[in-house]
Amino acid sequence: MSINPALFSSKTDMWATPQDFFDRLNDEFDFELDVCALPSNTKCKKFYTPSMDGLKQDWAKDAKSIWMNPPYGRTVQEWIKKAYDTSLEGATVVCLLPVRPDTKYWHEYCMKGEIRFVKGRLKFGNAKNVAPFGSAVVIFGSGARIGTLSAM
Repeated sequence: MSINPALFSSKTDMWATPQDFFDRLNDEFDFELDVCALPSNTKCKKFYTPSMDGLKQDWAKDAKSIWMNPPYGRTVQEWIKKAYDTSLEGATVVCLLPVRPDTKYWHEYCMKGEIRFVKGRLKFGNAKNVAPFGSAVVIFGSGARIGTLSAM
């Protein structure tokens, strides 16, 4: 198995959600808003692009069921905090995240949500190989069910 060197570099922190994986979650949550998207990979009709800076937007005002696959770089903790805070305003925020239980943000926020560990590793976007890290779906707000999702 060959590994794409870009997966281990900081060339990108944007990981496009696999469509079939998203579709299964969308069937359950009926998402209205994708808060971390590009026009080419958005999963919802309503979305925020990097130039709109989703961290500065009022998510709960724009939707009640929200999808978030944040940039996995240094700002990931800011996105997770925003997701958690938005859930306190009544929205359900479903987050696709790298599993990093050794981090402070994982304990401060993720542990307050419903955590669904993904079995196997996801293949993001047009990548030839699976990601070099495990993933979890963390759900803040109502509507969560306990379970494990399988990678496709």
